Amino acid sequence: MFRFGAGPWLWALALLPLLALLHWHAARRSRALLDRFGEHELVRRLRSSVHAAALRWKTALVLCAVGLLGFALARPQFGTRVETLRRQGQDVVIALDVSNSMHAEDLAPNRLERAKIEIGRIIQRLDGDRIGLVAFAGDAFVQSPLTADYGAAMMFLNAMDPELMSTQGTDLAKAMAVSLEALEETPAENRIVVIATDGEDHEGGIAEAIAAAVEAQVTVHAVGVGSPEGVPLPDVEGMEASGRFRRDDQGNVITTRLNETALQDIALQTGGEYHRIGQGAGGLARLVERIEAGGREVESREVTQFEEQYQIFLGAALLLLALEFIVPGRRRRRPGPMEEEIA
Repeated sequence: MFRFGAGPWLWALALLPLLALLHWHAARRSRALLDRFGEHELVRRLRSSVHAAALRWKTALVLCAVGLLGFALARPQFGTRVETLRRQGQDVVIALDVSNSMHAEDLAPNRLERAKIEIGRIIQRLDGDRIGLVAFAGDAFVQSPLTADYGAAMMFLNAMDPELMSTQGTDLAKAMAVSLEALEETPAENRIVVIATDGEDHEGGIAEAIAAAVEAQVTVHAVGVGSPEGVPLPDVEGMEASGRFRRDDQGNVITTRLNETALQDIALQTGGEYHRIGQGAGGLARLVERIEAGGREVESREVTQFEEQYQIFLGAALLLLALEFIVPGRRRRRPGPMEEEIA
């Protein structure tokens, strides 16, 4: 099979007629100027050393060389070979808490935005791994299925917001269940779940979710978002009014705090690690290193590769240009009568 790897360069061949026309016009104009220069017979004698046929051959060689260069730039390919492509990496599902408590501002600019920034850094550092996103609060759903398109994953990540959720609260068990479902088609040794949350679980069922993760051989890493000390929870409906916080029925300000105990327990029982955003330098960088360290072959497929053959046309073009340089444009001058006598 024959094909071109860069077909648009074939348009360069359209230059050949233009170059031929320019050469013909230049030769014609040269003859006209010489005719105006002096007597026709004198001009003919002055030009007697010019080899017209050789000049035509030199022009033909240049035009052919340009055509061959056009073919070389178009990257002609023929001849095939079969290669096996293997992709090394993991399938990683990141479950991000988008409940109202993630609006707390114990991390700048707030918990949710800071978590997005850190998760974005994780995505940008992945190489060969597939990434999926799960949004959760009182319910959970797949925001982005597993993909190796990190640009698309970043777009879905930036769109994650509490307004996506019809049910508020925090259901860690539901988040883990949906994340495990997203990894059903992934080999057991390549399954990873990362849960980024403040850990304030309101629904229970964590023990059952952990057991399901262990049975499915899924490693769960937990990322804590927030501070254990607790901070007032901003009023979502009055976010533009600085200093407004949510209150309970008795008028007391509602506080929200990071529940590290629950997250550490999830990570410990599933063979994962616990990291806290904002605690020390490079915490999540170490998480990426852990993910990369466990990379295994997750995909293998055979593809047909075409052999590049532009070298043939490039070499032929250079050879023709060398011949054009070698071919003389003038005849060898014969000695006149006076020179013969002297000799």
